Amino acid sequence: MSTELRTAPPDTASLVTGLWEAVLAGDEYAATAFVHGALDDGHDPEGVLLDVIAPVQFKVGEEWAANRISVAHEHAATAINERAVAALSLHPAARTTPHRGRITVACVDGEWHALPARLLAEVLKLRGWHVDYLGAQVPVPHLIAHLHRTGPGLVALSSSIATRLPTAHATITACQAVGVPVVVGGAAFGPGGRYARLLGADAWAPDARSAADRIEQSPPARPETGHQPIDDLPHLDDQEYTMVTRTRTALVRTVMRGLDEAFPAVRRYSEVQRERTAEDLAHIVDFLGTALYLDDADLFTGFLGWTASVLVARGVPAQSLPPALHLLAGELKDFPRATRFLRLGVDRLATPPAPPAPARNHP
Repeated sequence: MSTELRTAPPDTASLVTGLWEAVLAGDEYAATAFVHGALDDGHDPEGVLLDVIAPVQFKVGEEWAANRISVAHEHAATAINERAVAALSLHPAARTTPHRGRITVACVDGEWHALPARLLAEVLKLRGWHVDYLGAQVPVPHLIAHLHRTGPGLVALSSSIATRLPTAHATITACQAVGVPVVVGGAAFGPGGRYARLLGADAWAPDARSAADRIEQSPPARPETGHQPIDDLPHLDDQEYTMVTRTRTALVRTVMRGLDEAFPAVRRYSEVQRERTAEDLAHIVDFLGTALYLDDADLFTGFLGWTASVLVARGVPAQSLPPALHLLAGELKDFPRATRFLRLGVDRLATPPAPPAPARNHP
């Protein structure tokens, strides 16, 4: 589920500031003590989770995207927030006896941003559900084996990275095939949950509080066991998604070679800079493939706009991106949808990049 809570209620604003200072300083003891102190003072555990810890994590992403903290600093801050959640769960004020049904909370395989799912798991526990929290990167076969063994009433599936949506689709289908409905959330599922509907999820929620409310007030019904959903993605018949994903490595290598001529500044790059450029190209190909899977050019162009803003924040000219897109288009000239998406991407980059949004898709 999403951690995107931009503002905190007035009574928790000072708590957000205090926890942020502890997290920014890398002081896990101060952070956990701060959370315990808030609970000792009578603050609601769910409010501390969603109105204090979640906004702090959102700010961590903002600071990374704006290049005000490093990847290492961002990882350390996230780890401290995870410890703050664990500390809250052990506080007497947060202890509840399960008296409702069983729910499995997991991240899509390949999704390593586990904190949003952890927040939902803790909220559901606070509300009396028996929760099996499986964490990040749960392979589909292992998830299905868990469902057979434990028999939960539903699965809550989280993903922040859009490139995991094809895997999310397979996961949703597999869960429903064994009779377990799926509620999804997280930035990957798009504005208003547009991709959740496309991929056949039983329900979508924009954040942990909304997800818990939806599950409590109107839980989705169990699908018929053995039911195989109708393929609602006929555009995949053109095989463009399959071909782009299968040739990903070759595409990146070819574009890197071509950039030496198309964007001469690359010739002066250090080995590390060339490695980073290759990584950026791989992400571009991944997002192109996902956009082809969903038949949604906006996903691809939006990612390019975000990438341009992140590069500019790091002193890298966004002009390095259009030559790469032109080279990709040349390699994919026989793929009409791919070349159209790439052309739209070039058009998007003609607009000066806005300040970077939070780091929801960064590696």
